[in-house]
Amino acid sequence: MRDKIPDIIRQNGGNPVITILGATEYREALTAKLFEEAGELREAPIGEVAGEIADVYEVLRALAADHGYDWAAIERTAQAKRDERGGFLDRLYLA
Repeated sequence: MRDKIPDIIRQNGGNPVITILGATEYREALTAKLFEEAGELREAPIGEVAGEIADVYEVLRALAADHGYDWAAIERTAQAKRDERGGFLDRLYLA
């Protein structure tokens, strides 16, 4: 969950039950969260797409950090792949 969610729950009168995950469990939870957020993005109405993309982005940033990468390194790797293979802007599908 996002780091400030327990505080938000408390502000709304709730009492969150929190578990601090070990390294393996954390990575597994982030990966599961990525799939959850991707599903939400897939189903989002057009007005909510930006917010869902932001959620996917935050999970990806957390995964990158957990693997020891800063986001600038991920951006450089993405640019290298775009330079070599192209992006996804032309709507191509290889059947």
